[in-house]
Amino acid sequence: MSNERHRDLPEAVAEETVAEIVSRTFTSIPRSDQRRWGEMYMRGLLSVEGKKTMRALAAGAGGGVEQSLYQFITKSPWHTAPVRRELARLLQRTAPRAWVVQPLVIVKVGQHSVGVHRQWVPQIGRYVNCQRAMGVWLTSDRASCPVDWRLALPDSWVAEPGLRRRASIPEDVGSCPPEQCAIDAVARMTEEWDLPARPVVMDLRESDATRVCTELLRRRTPFVVRVDPSLLRRGSGDLLRALSRRCLPVEWYDHTAGALRATSVGTATVRLPLPDAPGGDGADRADLVLLGAWTDPNRRAPGEYWLSNLTRTRVGTLYRTAALARKAERDMAEIADPLGLRDFEGRSFRGWHHHMTMVSLAQAATVLSAPPADAAPPAPLRLPPVPARPVGPSRPVGPAARPVGHGTLGASAA
Repeated sequence: MSNERHRDLPEAVAEETVAEIVSRTFTSIPRSDQRRWGEMYMRGLLSVEGKKTMRALAAGAGGGVEQSLYQFITKSPWHTAPVRRELARLLQRTAPRAWVVQPLVIVKVGQHSVGVHRQWVPQIGRYVNCQRAMGVWLTSDRASCPVDWRLALPDSWVAEPGLRRRASIPEDVGSCPPEQCAIDAVARMTEEWDLPARPVVMDLRESDATRVCTELLRRRTPFVVRVDPSLLRRGSGDLLRALSRRCLPVEWYDHTAGALRATSVGTATVRLPLPDAPGGDGADRADLVLLGAWTDPNRRAPGEYWLSNLTRTRVGTLYRTAALARKAERDMAEIADPLGLRDFEGRSFRGWHHHMTMVSLAQAATVLSAPPADAAPPAPLRLPPVPARPVGPSRPVGPAARPVGHGTLGASAA
């Protein structure tokens, strides 16, 4: 790359960081010209203003390279998994505390982009013509970055040979609901990439939470997942009373508000029906810890419910882990979206994954160029806690060293 190209980088992105990312993650890309186009594409994502079309990225590089960039993204047969694996290993220096599963909806006008389908999207609350995907983000209080992506292909795309051929969908790729895509990505990170396991944080309020939790338990994956209160059935009244009686104020950093908050969080034990529980002892259930967080002062019931299999972890640690979902959500809006997360206009399955990998690398350049952790930011605003409102007969609130109370989860989420 020329010195002129070096000056294209934004002030917040360090040249040495980009060079390290390229040298570490492009080792699996066989040809030097492919690596050169990959670096140019990533630099374009970082430096070009506005929508990251192929033409805009080529113009930012001085023109005359649009066809080469297009070839690198849509046609070149380099594999994304080794690049993403090395990125994930590089990001271990940010000390990630959780793997946050972040859904992505890419609204489309036409019907030709791979995986586009008119479908109900819970995050939007209506039917839209879109692609749906899941990203897994390595997340800490200071940094978050996506390292793996899965495109949720509907049945209509994988069952029609013409569509498969047009989008160059590999033969071994089938239809995949978004939640299963996330489970598969997490499994690859632990089983194939050999990363240090971290709790999976995921919102399952619009999903079959029982099925997802069962699958994560089967894979022995730690998790903290948000669930809809309708998932709780027998004993729900006792659970609510237990949560309100045994709660503590938990201080956590709210990345959406840029403030330290203190939220009253209670715990209880719930039992998940599990015919094939891990351990080989024929158990028919798994004990999970339920967290109820009082986020709304006008409600007697908690505003958030979280389930976890980390039954020996302190309630404060569990809730702060759950709160990291807000960090990934904010960084997707403030960093990944401006880098072109939803801007790929090609039609191929390979091209989509190549583009998303380059966006992840560009975000890593931004994240890893940030000041070190010892450069502490100004003290944030501290907001007062929302107290839990007692349910039923009043009892003193004591320390929640162990979860109490029992309930049973329903067969599926509403």
